[in-house]
Amino acid sequence: MRKQKSDRKSYEIDMCNGPLLSKILLFSIPLMLSGMLQLLFNAADIVVVGNFTGHQAMAAVGATSSLINLLVNLFVGLSVGVNVMIAKYYGARQEREIQATVHTAVLVAILAGAVLTVIGIVAAHPMLELMGTPDDVIADSVLYMRIYFCGMIGTLVYNFGGAVLRGVGDTRRPLFILFAAGVVNVILNLVFVIGFHLGVAGVAIATAVSQFMSAGLILYCLANSYSSYRFQWRQLGIDWKKLKEMAGIGVPAGMQGMLFSISNVLIQSSLNTFGSIAMAGNTAASNIEGFVYTAMNTFHQSALSFTSQNFGSYNFKRIKKVMWLCLGLVTGTGLVLGVGAYLAGGVLLRIYNSDPEVISYGLLRMSLVCAPYFLCGIMDVMSGCLRGVGHSVLAMVVSMLGACGLRILWIYTVFAVSPSLEVLFLSYPVTWAITFAVHFICFGVVLRRLERAYGSGRVTA
Repeated sequence: MRKQKSDRKSYEIDMCNGPLLSKILLFSIPLMLSGMLQLLFNAADIVVVGNFTGHQAMAAVGATSSLINLLVNLFVGLSVGVNVMIAKYYGARQEREIQATVHTAVLVAILAGAVLTVIGIVAAHPMLELMGTPDDVIADSVLYMRIYFCGMIGTLVYNFGGAVLRGVGDTRRPLFILFAAGVVNVILNLVFVIGFHLGVAGVAIATAVSQFMSAGLILYCLANSYSSYRFQWRQLGIDWKKLKEMAGIGVPAGMQGMLFSISNVLIQSSLNTFGSIAMAGNTAASNIEGFVYTAMNTFHQSALSFTSQNFGSYNFKRIKKVMWLCLGLVTGTGLVLGVGAYLAGGVLLRIYNSDPEVISYGLLRMSLVCAPYFLCGIMDVMSGCLRGVGHSVLAMVVSMLGACGLRILWIYTVFAVSPSLEVLFLSYPVTWAITFAVHFICFGVVLRRLERAYGSGRVTA
């Protein structure tokens, strides 16, 4: 019992009581650092191939990102369901429900990872070809993607296990795990690319190995926890009721991610027509932007987890405070990092590739996407708040019509009339702003209805 209490005190956060700002920061900062380390997996791939293999290999790795996200996002979306369920049950102190959710989540991650491995290997070439990937890039892109998907079980197990820990407020152990896996990934990149001259295959192998390492470590943390979310292999199985609930929350989140990816695939396809140098510049810029996005996305995760726990105890006043604090934090973070990254863009892009043309294309993207990136952050926070109170389908529909539908419409209308990179990149901030506004209105309506249904104060579940 003493060990259980110590374990809880060390890692978990009570999101339903006490000062909010300090707890959101305590939750968010390790999560932010974890996301940065996870991004280093891909950044290390791009930096190594960009400097030791050339811009074509760099473009090959970058050309796969939107397609990988398209295939993976539906399953990763289920981990959002895990996060919401664990947080809600933890807020309501329902330990039996937490146990059933944990063991269902791990088995689903293993099975889904196996399915994705097969899909990724089989679909790599035809889908990259369909996207119009240039002939001088496609062979390396296919090779990278097929090897990358061999580590998909590890990717999903880590994501689902991390969702369990975030649900109870533990964002520190995932940080330690990703630090270890990130160091291994960087070392293996250098060994395979510089030492064995394996090119894109080397960075893909390094990434897959690090994914399995992070999965093993997250399972070790869960198995050695002395709390309600402890994982035990002998209890591994699917609770169909929990899977249905997980899917009800997670599938809309995954569908939203897929729809974003579809619009990004269309943008990538349009970008491919400008050639491999423009693709390389876009790859470097989007990778830098990824660090800004990851920093902002921690407040989306905070909004999701804090809202879910407080919804478990029907504390609507606290939910409103969570929303405003997360909106303020994500706006400040997005402005400082987004504008800062753009101003330092020339220096940052040279880390990836020293070709002046590559840098020029990268700076163009950063001026139109990275500088106003805070708009994406506030949009995501509102989406997280909606999911936290159980309205995942509504969040998906708004995002589908706003950020995805409008972006696709933009490509076939505005970009078709004026087919320039500037016009293509402008589709991002315009659709982020519109989607945020609609999310904000919807959340206000939903919260008022919930307050009328459950009461405006704190109610015992």
